[in-house]
Amino acid sequence: MRKVRVGIWGFGAMGIGMANMILKKEGIEIVSVCSRSTSGKSMYNVLGIERGERPEVIINKNYEEVFREKSVDVVLLATDSFTKKAFDKIIFLLNRKINVISTAEQMAYPQADDADLAKKMDEVAKENGVSILGTGINPGFVLDLLVLALSGTCEEVTSIKAKRVNDLSPFGKSVMVEQGVGVTREEFIKGVEDKTIAGHVGFVESINMIADGLGWKLDKIEQTKEPIMTTVDRKSKYGEALAGNVAGCRQCGYGYVNGEVLIEMEHPQQIIPEAEGIKTGDYVSIKGIPNIDLQINPEIPGGVGTYAMIVNSIPLIINARPGLKTMLDIPVPRAIMGDIRNQIEVELEEESKAN
Repeated sequence: MRKVRVGIWGFGAMGIGMANMILKKEGIEIVSVCSRSTSGKSMYNVLGIERGERPEVIINKNYEEVFREKSVDVVLLATDSFTKKAFDKIIFLLNRKINVISTAEQMAYPQADDADLAKKMDEVAKENGVSILGTGINPGFVLDLLVLALSGTCEEVTSIKAKRVNDLSPFGKSVMVEQGVGVTREEFIKGVEDKTIAGHVGFVESINMIADGLGWKLDKIEQTKEPIMTTVDRKSKYGEALAGNVAGCRQCGYGYVNGEVLIEMEHPQQIIPEAEGIKTGDYVSIKGIPNIDLQINPEIPGGVGTYAMIVNSIPLIINARPGLKTMLDIPVPRAIMGDIRNQIEVELEEESKAN
């Protein structure tokens, strides 16, 4: 079997992380990269690594030239957080009979925000015999899939609390803007009101995924957002917050079932939390038979966790039946330590139209 051929659309922090991981794996190769900011450059030069005997990959901003029908087996799409913004790109790829894995947070469970767009993507994917998945560290794992996996050991579940205290530093500039990093308290409050500061994108998706996975019918979801102020200067690769300004966002989400909060989530995220003695971690508490309390200290790192979930899902989405998939639909991703082709259950076409 030939190598699995991968395209990457978006070459910021996540795209670069995925590329570096793929280049360490066996039985898989990157054949195309689409990015505006680094167009015309060698992928290997951008990554700062030797190409060796591998074929050259020149980054191209023209997606119509980069992704032609069946030119790759899967595209890793790392350009947006919202389904509506990623939708046209996804449809373009599906119509070229290419599987898609998206880092967009809303794509982890897109039917929760826009059932019509989710239905359309499912239809187009099935028409073209390919599949699409949205995943990452969160949503996609810590505050939803991990919770559901733990619930599999329970006879009954009466309520769920989940918390992720994480460092935003590995994420790119767009995430810094969404979280309000570096703005004043007043600018943060105004940004939340006019929705220019989104905070964490994913509570609606995670809460709906958990409820659907358990068979609970949600009444409503409520969310709160408040700024995390810093008393010291903080600077990461992609963001900066001076003392007295916002270092991140503390967000909470509540899922109501029969008038009661049965799913509760808390997600304070900020750059360089250790600057003020804050320790990161992931926490899940399930009340039921039996009670379960899980603590992971420090947090599962958001950067490597996200691109690892994406890359480790490649064989799973290639194997999946055509259509829109979520983490409820595919096997749990696991680290790929051998040849990735050993996990591929379908025949890969020998002839390729790769550029």
